[in-house]
Amino acid sequence: MKWKGFVKKATVLTLSTAILVGGSGLVHAEKKSSQDYKEDYGTSTITRSDMKDMIKQHGDEDFKVPTFDSSTIQNIPSATKVTEDGEEIKLDVWDTWPLQNADGTVAEYNGYHILFGLAGNPENAEDTFVYLFYKKADENSIDAWENAGRVFDDNDKFEANDKYLKDQSEEWSGSATFTSNGEIRLFYTNRTAFDEAKDLYGKQTLTTAQVNVSEIEDGALQVDSVEDHKSIFEGEDGSVYQNVMQAFGGDEINWKENHTLRDPHYIEENGHKYLVFEANTGTDYGYSGKDSLYNQAYYGNSNHFFQNEKDWLLDSSQKDYAELANGAIGIVEITDDYELKKVMDPLLVSNTVTDEIERPNIFKKDGKWYLFTSARGSKMTIDGIDDEDIYMLGYVSNSLTGEFKPMNKTGIVLHHDLDPYDITWNYAHYVIPQETTDEAVVTSYMTNRGYFEDHKSTFAPSFKLSLNNKKSSVVKDSILEQGQITLHGEN
Repeated sequence: MKWKGFVKKATVLTLSTAILVGGSGLVHAEKKSSQDYKEDYGTSTITRSDMKDMIKQHGDEDFKVPTFDSSTIQNIPSATKVTEDGEEIKLDVWDTWPLQNADGTVAEYNGYHILFGLAGNPENAEDTFVYLFYKKADENSIDAWENAGRVFDDNDKFEANDKYLKDQSEEWSGSATFTSNGEIRLFYTNRTAFDEAKDLYGKQTLTTAQVNVSEIEDGALQVDSVEDHKSIFEGEDGSVYQNVMQAFGGDEINWKENHTLRDPHYIEENGHKYLVFEANTGTDYGYSGKDSLYNQAYYGNSNHFFQNEKDWLLDSSQKDYAELANGAIGIVEITDDYELKKVMDPLLVSNTVTDEIERPNIFKKDGKWYLFTSARGSKMTIDGIDDEDIYMLGYVSNSLTGEFKPMNKTGIVLHHDLDPYDITWNYAHYVIPQETTDEAVVTSYMTNRGYFEDHKSTFAPSFKLSLNNKKSSVVKDSILEQGQITLHGEN
């Protein structure tokens, strides 16, 4: 008790050491660096402490992605395209997202469910474009999904007369909402080529368009046209969210850098419209660099943990990557005409942990906001998390811009560590809330692009996830059909 009292007193003094009591009862002195500081910039943080604790939850059945039977996995039958020469190509299909109502539930369009997804030729990694798939709302089989083809024609990016769209090389992930006017509004990422001569550097821009769809003979849907095709946000001055020139526009490119500004997810709250997206912190919100390694806010836990973890990091092979790691989940408010209205503070950051927290997925349920994001161990800088670790992390807040607290104590919601050459390897998990139940449907894609001759990237079997405030669990024996997006017809 005497030693404990001394420690308590010592911590309020301005000293160059922190006095700690070890398990042996002896007092140890830890040196503090003059560079140490603690600043959270008013944002919720994925801490190194949470990620270290998360390792202990690997293998927990509540968070383990179900084991799928590889012998049952099918390519999507309709995922084909025909070239100008008449050649039929079986497509890879990876990130997908349904047409949703404003509350996140799956929308029904004239008796159909619509799914947007990235698809392309397995032999061409740059063939990455948004396709529209659809099926009758009361069907769940993978065979029920039909393919209406690409959403955009090659000329749409030029006809938009938009200064960013004219340089588009690929179309990346996003979201889609069924408006109160009965229109389909798509949000996606315009990505340019990595062209140093044009100062493009793989520039990513949050983009939108109205997609006009009609039903034709034999119950088929077709994309008639797109309109109001325009850019919304590309990072601006880099003060809130890092822009591409900050990442790559210097005298020499640091190829360890990873820039993100993508995956716009549409939500509404109290009559306001927002896009939540993947980004990196800007200069006013922690940014990146050597100084970030001395910020205790990014570590969490005690000063003891901070000092030990910092010492390990400064002497590890992960140091350079940790300096650059400034992942963020960003948010902007948009107008009723789907144009930028206000750039807002990040909802969540992952400085020193990872540069990449992908595909933010957010919805309000029972008065709380649930925020999910996909993450790869190969992008993380945490000892004990390996390249094969795949996660979906989850956070809960009482308000849209309030503190987002980690679900399941650390943020873990889903995890697997499958061999990337396993056909059942899956990623880009997406939680879809369902009406009148606390069980959500989780979708993802399965099989890595171009890894197999006969097995393409395809809809993974869906499964159920139970949500209860800051707790979640994978529902036992709940594997659904490949690509299933609702619980229609399920017990």
